[in-house]
Amino acid sequence: MESFLVSTGIVALAEMGDKTQLLALVLAARFRKPWPIVLGIFAATIVNHALAGAVGSWVTSALGPDVLRWVLGGSFIAMAIWMLIPDKLDADDVDKAPRYGVFLTTVVAFFLAEMGDKTQIATVMLAARFDSWAAVVAGTTLGMMLANAPVVWLGERIMRRVPIKLVHTVGAGIFLVLGVLALAS
Repeated sequence: MESFLVSTGIVALAEMGDKTQLLALVLAARFRKPWPIVLGIFAATIVNHALAGAVGSWVTSALGPDVLRWVLGGSFIAMAIWMLIPDKLDADDVDKAPRYGVFLTTVVAFFLAEMGDKTQIATVMLAARFDSWAAVVAGTTLGMMLANAPVVWLGERIMRRVPIKLVHTVGAGIFLVLGVLALAS
């Protein structure tokens, strides 16, 4: 249960102000069809995070415990620093015409935007840290949905009220603590 709850919380915080959250906002504003967008985000996240979790589980088996401890500790500390760098959405990240419908456009755009993203890297690290691939993937997916679904439905009203800098600072602090704990154990 710990791996599920930690994964949910970390990814929900990491996603705040992230480029994929900005993408969710852009898709919602452009298409104004929240259900296909939310379902597309869910489908893309499940596939992306399942693959990332598999990589994290593989890393656990490939590295010895001492090497893994240093890699995880350093990775969590690097993630803490990365959390403090704000994301921007490139104009090229969103397809101009939904040739394949809102759902499929969302799946493809979200999956591609998530590649190499903070939350995908966090999923790899969490799967390496916890010996529970399914709980980590379920938790990171729930964290993504908790951060993105409200944006699709409530959009800019939420973005104006949530101090993104504070959320990033809290998230960075959590990653820093996890990194120090990993190095100290």
